[in-house]
Amino acid sequence: MLTKEEMAKKKAQLDREAVDVCFLKGTEAPFTGKYWDSHEAGVYHCVVCGAPLFSSDTKFESGTGWPSFFRPVSETAIKEEADRSFGMTRTEVTCANCGVHLGHVFDDGPKPTGLRYCMNSAALEFRKA
Repeated sequence: MLTKEEMAKKKAQLDREAVDVCFLKGTEAPFTGKYWDSHEAGVYHCVVCGAPLFSSDTKFESGTGWPSFFRPVSETAIKEEADRSFGMTRTEVTCANCGVHLGHVFDDGPKPTGLRYCMNSAALEFRKA
């Protein structure tokens, strides 16, 4: 877990969109993020703390315009909680290590999980295998 000082320092290093997504629970526009159409092998990490979150092995084409995965790298990599903003109920996904907003999870994904972790590219940092 990052200290408040480390979080503030990292926040100051991020671009405006990453700050909006990670700290203000924003959403980047579809088909604009750097990873929505990425097909390289590797692992997607939290842009704030560097924790591993999703493997390219679980990434799939959802047609939504955001990077989508059917499972995180581990059950402890992320946290999920109810999000009742904007007059709807969704499940928010946050980094379990530092708590920043990553995106949402939906139950319309492929087998084997049936889940679609719809993430914001701005909240991710890709590291090649």
